[in-house]
Formats: sequence, structure tokens, C-alpha cells
Amino acid sequence: MINIFNYIDRESPIHRLTGATKLVCLIFLTLAAMTTYDTRLLVALPLVSIALFAISGIKLKDVSFMLAFTMVFMVLNNVLVFLFAPQHGVELYGTKHVLLVLTSRYTITAEQLFYHLNLVLKYLCTIPVVLLFVSTTNPSEFAASLNRIGIKYSIAYSVALALRYIPDIQQEYHEISQAQQARGIEMSKKENIVKRLKSASAILIPLILSSMDRIETISNAMELRGFGKNKKRTWYMGRRFRAADILAMVSSILVFALALYLNFRNGSRFWNPFG
Repeated sequence: MINIFNYIDRESPIHRLTGATKLVCLIFLTLAAMTTYDTRLLVALPLVSIALFAISGIKLKDVSFMLAFTMVFMVLNNVLVFLFAPQHGVELYGTKHVLLVLTSRYTITAEQLFYHLNLVLKYLCTIPVVLLFVSTTNPSEFAASLNRIGIKYSIAYSVALALRYIPDIQQEYHEISQAQQARGIEMSKKENIVKRLKSASAILIPLILSSMDRIETISNAMELRGFGKNKKRTWYMGRRFRAADILAMVSSILVFALALYLNFRNGSRFWNPFG
């Protein structure tokens, strides 16, 4: 069974950070990558992500499916950008260095390739950080840390339930798929993609029905236990902020501040090596 957006339990410094800390780092690192096209910073951020992956103990095979899906989307995005705006890089950087002429409209320029490089780097900056956040954050601890920073505990608990429910849906889908195949419905790689998609769509109705039944069960259990009656609650997985948490949050904020500074120094979001 393919694991998507699952918490992977490891013993590492990244796992020991609180969920709120990792959320703050995710937000500011993503903002830093999104607010600037300075290639120098965009090259450094993926290197930081790779180092964090190594520290966390998360292996590439643990997140291989999401990485492959992201790579396909990244390639598709770059192809569409070139098809609809083949001279966008020229417009941004104000110069034109022609490398290859395909047609009168589609001309490959150094500026356009440099712009596509920045797009790829943005994906490499953000996607690993998102995967690292999901893979190293325990949903229960995440809810507790969100409540600690002032978010209402009912909202924090809803977030935790949503994160914990993702692997349950995957398991349910896998079990229904196995049952369908036992009845003679072919869903393996031996069948063509169209028939596999049709067979997979037939799983949606029983999956939705089982999900609704599970939601009702959880709602009844929470109501019987008086969830939401009091303004505060205790947390079994709650942890206090430590020095490592403060250091991680400050570092991510400084990276975001560096991105803003580079934008100000460059005069725009784009670093122009052609000027």
C-alpha cells in the first residue's frame, strides 16, 4: 500500500521539535521561496531541505510517491509556461540571448531557461519542506502545540483528526480494492489505465459510505465524552517549547527576512544576472 501524507515515527532532532515550531518554519520557509526569484537563495534552500531530510531519518522511498507526483506536475507546469509564454523570461529580464530558434514564436533564450530554472528551484524549495512537516509531525502532538500557541482546542483537535484520518482512508481504500480484485475486477498494472481508472472510481461510493459511518462513530464518541464542554483541556502529547524550537523558528524568520532584503536590494523580486 502506498503511504501518502503519513506520520513516520523516527528518533531525530526534527521529530523532537513541537508541531507548532514545524508549522512556523514551514510557513516562513515557504513564504521565503514564494516571495523571491533570487536564484542564489533558491539554490541554498533546497540544500537546507536535503540536510533536514538527512537529519530526520526520513528516506526517499518513504515519500517516493509524492515526490514522483510532484516531479510530474513540475514538468507539466514548465511545459505549459513555455507553450503559452515562450518569451516571458525576456520580458522579465529585459535582454534577449537567443540559443535556439524553433519557430518564429518559439525561440529558446537564456533568459527563458533561467526563468524555468527558478520555477524548478521553487518546487525544490517548498515540496521537501511540506513532506518533511507531514512526515515528522505527530497529529496529536501537533494539536497540543497549536492549542499552546493560542488556537482554540476544538479547531486544533479537528486538524489532528484530519491528519490522522488520511492513513485510515488509505487503508480503507486498499481493503476495498483488494475485495474488488477478489471478485474478479482487475486493478493491477496488467490492465490498461482507462479500465483501472474506471475500476478505481467504483471504489469511491463504498469508501464515502464507510467514511461517513466512521465520522458518525467518532462524533458520537466525542459527544458522549463531553468534548467541547470546558474552555480548556489537558493534552497527553503536549510538550513545552525548548531552545531547539526557538532556534528553528528564529532561523526560518531570518530566512524570510533575507528574502525580503534581497528583493529590496535587487529592486524587484527577480535577480537579473543578464543586466
